[in-house]
Amino acid sequence: MMSGKDIVCVGFADWDTELWTNQHHLMSRLAQANNVLFVESLGLRRPQLASRDLARIARRLRRGLAPPRAVDGLHVLSPLVLPLHSNRLVRAVNRRLLGALVRRASRRLGMERPILWAYVPQAETLIEHLQPELVVYHCVDDIAAQEGIDGASFRAAEQRFAARADLVLASAPSLAERMRELSSNVMEAPNVADTDLFASALQLGPIDAALEALPQPRVVFTGAVVTTKLDLPLMVSLAQARPEWSFALVGPVGPGDPRADVSMLKAAANIHLLGPRSYHELPAVLRGADAGLIPYARNELTGSIFPMKVYEYLAAGLPVIATELPALAEVSEVAKAPDAQGMAELLDEALRNDTPARRQERSRMAAEHSWDRRLEEIAAAVAACQPAGISRWRTDSNSS
Repeated sequence: MMSGKDIVCVGFADWDTELWTNQHHLMSRLAQANNVLFVESLGLRRPQLASRDLARIARRLRRGLAPPRAVDGLHVLSPLVLPLHSNRLVRAVNRRLLGALVRRASRRLGMERPILWAYVPQAETLIEHLQPELVVYHCVDDIAAQEGIDGASFRAAEQRFAARADLVLASAPSLAERMRELSSNVMEAPNVADTDLFASALQLGPIDAALEALPQPRVVFTGAVVTTKLDLPLMVSLAQARPEWSFALVGPVGPGDPRADVSMLKAAANIHLLGPRSYHELPAVLRGADAGLIPYARNELTGSIFPMKVYEYLAAGLPVIATELPALAEVSEVAKAPDAQGMAELLDEALRNDTPARRQERSRMAAEHSWDRRLEEIAAAVAACQPAGISRWRTDSNSS
């Protein structure tokens, strides 16, 4: 395991977001034995006049020039940057702001030549400011495919940054394939789960009250309810095909998609939007579920997604039904279908054949896919990298 390192992590989300992602799980664990500075989202998506975005802008203005704050065993910096990355002049201003703020914060924390661990390639500007020991590019989504992102400038930055990184981590096969065109050192590292936490769903305990009030069987989806990923018409068709079942969606509506229209879900009598739960409350949700659902649309964005909920559901012992996502093709424990009718039939079979013994077996299998084990693999890959000499880091200030 990594220990005694200084790490500057540039994330694609805020630390106190409603849903924890790969960056939160790994950095919170690394912070147990390392000095971690987490740099919050650089605002890559164009903001909208929606309450969620306006609240984030107000929060960033309050925190934008403040020193890093201690949270969850690490330090969090909320840099003041302008969310207009398609403009060359704005990018130049952001480079100066970001570099100055991160350099000041890292020095305050006693960091010298830290590991630069970035989930977005716009962190390239920090190379000249930090002179890092190593550079890790952690590619967990095709962010350029997201609505509101300036895809051209993002792809250009990604091409430059991946080529300069000592190690590139990719969370899905399609991402790994694309990264291998840009880097000679790519490790495929799919999203995993806090398997011990979710395995507790197999033990006797409380069931989420809102879920427990719904008729069985209960088919559950956990995560962001957004139109960019979820196939809403498929969900409605599935609910209509099994009107006696309860379909529960547990998670916030609209993160990253603030104008998401979920009216068709609300109109379905047996689809229930239960709202967000904290991460540690999710086992109580899955304890009352009969199956886990991943009803993602097929599009450019989801073509490179390995959902974190896969191993969370399996660790909780649930049968898992999903649409045919490319990243899940080799995951035999997940039953896949292309449409609502196929998913309904797979759910019929799963519910008919499920047993406590099968649930225990799924959970045992999922235990091989824990964050702790993934971190051991990543730490070994990082250790195998040759630390860079200071002279290596050269930056063309006109490149981004």
